[in-house]
Amino acid sequence: MLNSLGLPGRPQDTRVVVAMSGGVDSSVVAGLMKREGYDVVGVTLQLYDHGEAVQRKGACCAGQDIHDARRVAEKLGIPHYVLDYESRFKEQVIEKFADSYINGETPIPCVTCNQTVKFKDLLETAKDLGADVLVTGHYVRESISGNRRAMFRPVDLDRDQSYFLFATTQEQLDFLRFPLGGMTKPEVRELAREFGLAIADKHDSQDICFVPQGRYTDVISKLRPHAADPGDIVHMDGRVLGQHKGIIHYTIGQRRGLGVSTGEPLYVVQLDAEERRVIVGPAEALATHKLLLRQVNWIGSGELEDIPEDGLEVHAKVRSTRPPSPGRLFYKDGVVTVDLHAGEMGVAPGQACVFFDRDDEEARVLGGGWIQRAEREAEAEEALKALTGKAWEAASL
Repeated sequence: MLNSLGLPGRPQDTRVVVAMSGGVDSSVVAGLMKREGYDVVGVTLQLYDHGEAVQRKGACCAGQDIHDARRVAEKLGIPHYVLDYESRFKEQVIEKFADSYINGETPIPCVTCNQTVKFKDLLETAKDLGADVLVTGHYVRESISGNRRAMFRPVDLDRDQSYFLFATTQEQLDFLRFPLGGMTKPEVRELAREFGLAIADKHDSQDICFVPQGRYTDVISKLRPHAADPGDIVHMDGRVLGQHKGIIHYTIGQRRGLGVSTGEPLYVVQLDAEERRVIVGPAEALATHKLLLRQVNWIGSGELEDIPEDGLEVHAKVRSTRPPSPGRLFYKDGVVTVDLHAGEMGVAPGQACVFFDRDDEEARVLGGGWIQRAEREAEAEEALKALTGKAWEAASL
């Protein structure tokens, strides 16, 4: 006989560790587990300086959030632990975030946090606490598919967090549960009120937790002072148009705030970190159809090596705010590439490409990887090759 979490045994004999961020979602998850009679333990991570965090709004894992998580645990009558993960978070997330930016990439620290601190370190801590499962408030669904546990997009696609969880390994997925995947946000808030939780109407986190007011350049400049070194703004035809004050102030696809004028609309088309150059060009130079990925994680059926030579039809998502679009996934000699049928504009290295088997609420997450390079249209690719000396074929995993 299996309980509601798909495990043998009665709920009261099943220890559940809930990752409690202090927000509505994870608080409701703790309430649901308690109501169903599970042996619930709440765990909250302190990820950065507690004193600074108290004053920040719109961020997760801040001082007020820790206080809110503690109050929820008291209301529910469950034990609650606050774990100091500051040093791990700084090393695994913040430092890598800074290094990625100064290398001309556009990183996604929330994915890295899930990949390392939350679903690796916290998962091990949950096991040390005797947990049978680790439960979170993420909006994704999971269930058994064939002989393994699979991840699916949630019912509430407006809250879909699968893009940020692509790096979840099969071993981790087997130990995780996501009770909110079949609910909408209004339903979750109503449950919070039903449980009598004071955070029922609390706003969702908006900013990257360690970046106050979204000024990521301030954080990077503090960690890597040389990141603000000046350099040239160069047109992809070779003309030097002006100077910049650090490539960390620019992202692929950016048009505003370039500080140069040529009488034509210009966009950032590439960041040349080695030469400290911001390369600009026309909008059409941003178009790409082929992506080269690194550190690919596969949680689909079979193995990545089983993908046929002519590829696998997928729906690929290259930004959290955009819907998946049709494409084809290829695997050859350890190299993973994705061909996007309709193409994308302004794809940047360091972003994630996540693949699904379809494009609706029944879509299964097959995995994903970090974008190492985006191949442009032939004319733009040749111009960038002439300027930087780097060709698409030169890239490798």
